[in-house]
Amino acid sequence: MITTEQDGAVLEIVLNAPSKLNSMDEEGLRELAAALEAARPAAASGQIRALILRGEGKAFCAGRDIANVDPATDDVPGYLDGLTAPVMAALHGFPAPTFAAVQGACLGVGLGLAMACDVVYVGERAKIGSPFANLGAALDSGGHWLLTQRLGTHRALDLIYTGELMSGTEAVALGLFSRTVPDDELLAFTRERASRVADGATGALLASRDLVFQVRDGLGFDETQAAESRLQESLRSTEHYVEGFASFREKRRPVFKH
Repeated sequence: MITTEQDGAVLEIVLNAPSKLNSMDEEGLRELAAALEAARPAAASGQIRALILRGEGKAFCAGRDIANVDPATDDVPGYLDGLTAPVMAALHGFPAPTFAAVQGACLGVGLGLAMACDVVYVGERAKIGSPFANLGAALDSGGHWLLTQRLGTHRALDLIYTGELMSGTEAVALGLFSRTVPDDELLAFTRERASRVADGATGALLASRDLVFQVRDGLGFDETQAAESRLQESLRSTEHYVEGFASFREKRRPVFKH
């Protein structure tokens, strides 16, 4: 169910089971983990400089495929600890900027996959949420941490308790995702942004991502300024830094070679 497409330095990983709204079973997660693992060396060497995660068809991902899951025999730790958590970690730590293009249903593990990406662009009419309350189950895929961090405890619990879904427009207004885009423009918009980033100084961008994560996890204001100083000094002698300043002086667009 996982396919890949590459255009220049931008890799697209596609959840490609539109007949079931790209819902994820164990095999789908294994395929996704394998695709991320296969792409990692090329990203680390700069051959891949941006990643797009998207779903084929009308949905991004409608959650876990539970059509054949029997609660009496379901291996929950095997699915969550053994499959879901490693995929989320691989996305979260992928060595290139990551983007998700979210249309239609984005539920359960699909919501986790989207939120594990650095930047999420979402269609206006997408349906986003945590319908676990209707199953007597608990939100997973890191959703408790991600929703609480982005929305606060009250909104996180509102979504968990009610199982109600948000539109893409509502999700962006609440701060869950990055930007809302008309549905028919979503993929082209995401590809343009990812391509623009792939042409940029991705080393500096990834260093900033690491610092943003440190701030998210509790780095204070003074410590952040000190970290910024160290980071800037480490970048000062790089080819990208030199090219950026040279292009500014010469009033031209920078060309960041990789």
